[in-house]
Amino acid sequence: MIFVDTGAFLARHLGRDQHHQAATAAWAKLEATKEPCVTSNFVIDEVLTLLGRRAGYGFAAQRARGYYASSRLTILRPEEEGELEALDWFTKYRDQEVSFTDCVSFALMRRHRLPRVFSFDRHFQIAGFELWPR
Repeated sequence: MIFVDTGAFLARHLGRDQHHQAATAAWAKLEATKEPCVTSNFVIDEVLTLLGRRAGYGFAAQRARGYYASSRLTILRPEEEGELEALDWFTKYRDQEVSFTDCVSFALMRRHRLPRVFSFDRHFQIAGFELWPR
């Protein structure tokens, strides 16, 4: 099981993204192995906002329907305790300018024992998680 970050979704759908080729190849590997994927509602929020702005809101809505209908993508939602833990991460890494969405991801990944993340964001590595693909 692997946690999927915003950048992995965006790079898959946006051909001009600097990580598009790597993301496309990585998504193909995940699909071939049928590895379950996990993300958060915070990540989905970020993805839809950015996809809407960059590729159009209709396109973003179509992708969202696919995410919500997927049997291989689980969308986690933090409880208040998880958001407070995220605030601790946010404070700890304040000098790294890490996003609160990433901090929520850190908290959820720790709670659900998910050591790997499909991401191109070094903040996950700084927080002690394994970036994939390398």
